[in-house]
This record gives sequence, structure tokens and C-alpha cells, in this order.
Amino acid sequence: MNITVYTESTPNPATMKFIVNKLLINGSVDFPTKESAEHSKFASELYKFNFVNGVFFASNFVTITKTEDADWADIEPLLKEFVKGAIESEYAVQDKTEEENLVFEGTETEIKIQQILNDYVRPAVEQDGGAISYRSFEDGVVTVELRGSCSGCPSSTITLKSGIQSLLQRMVPEVKEVVSEAL
Repeated sequence: MNITVYTESTPNPATMKFIVNKLLINGSVDFPTKESAEHSKFASELYKFNFVNGVFFASNFVTITKTEDADWADIEPLLKEFVKGAIESEYAVQDKTEEENLVFEGTETEIKIQQILNDYVRPAVEQDGGAISYRSFEDGVVTVELRGSCSGCPSSTITLKSGIQSLLQRMVPEVKEVVSEAL
């Protein structure tokens, strides 16, 4: 298979989405630090670049966060070539395959919230190079975790309040607020 890599900017100016024509992982996995990447040859090798500050994988893309002093114009071609080579060399995204558990648990309301996040929100967030995970629902407050390009993105608060919160409030009347859990 001939591997092709193309890039898309994300709402977060510090991250770039590197999209490939091959499934990399079922689900998603975040490596926010060099230390967290020790069980991923792919992520570990990316962290060898001194300008890489975060690595996130989902389906057919890797979102890379750069350091403040790096310029995308300088590093994007290097990273595209590296991603292509890593896939051709079959670098593992994870040492062991861990599929995301799509069994929703909790009360009827919690299951409904998780289903909405999975069906409506997750695909939109993945388009921007990120991921969202349900954490809890307590006293009308839904807590989620934003990862990938959404973590630390300047527009994530707007996405959270105007997008996700309003959607959940329309579909689940018990929801009063949506907040993001800090990593």
C-alpha cells in the first residue's frame, strides 16, 4: 500500500493534524508527555524531535502539538516525512492493543449522555484533531475530558459551552452545565 500523508490545521494553532490513508488505531490514545509515550514506538520516536510537545492518535490521523518556539512552516515537511516512514515501517501506536470500551454504564440519563457524546460530539471533535471522553454526571453537571488538539485549545471553551453544553441541554433536560476535567 502506498502511504499518503496530508495535513490539516486545527482550531488550536499549536497543533497540526497529520492524516493518512490507513487506519492507525481503533479509538484514540493520547501521549501528552514524553514519559507517557514509553509504550508506543510511534509516539516515542516523535518525541525525539525537540519541537514535539504532544502526540495524539485517533483512527487515521496523528495530531502533533509543537513547542512555542517552533514554526509549522519549518517542521511540517519533516513531520510529514517522518509519519509516512513510521507507518511504512509499521511502528506500533501502542505495545498492546487496547480498544475503547463502547459499553455505556450508569443511570439511564448517564447512558443517554454517553450515547450523544459518542454519536454527535465525538465525530465533530475528531475532525478538529481531538477527542472527548465522558467522565461523570453529578448534580446536573457533565464532566468530560478533552484531548488531542482540543486540550489547551483557545476555542475549546466556546466549543464546550456553545456546542456541547447546548446540545446536551436540548437532548437531556437534566443537564445544567458541561465542564472539562483538567489533565
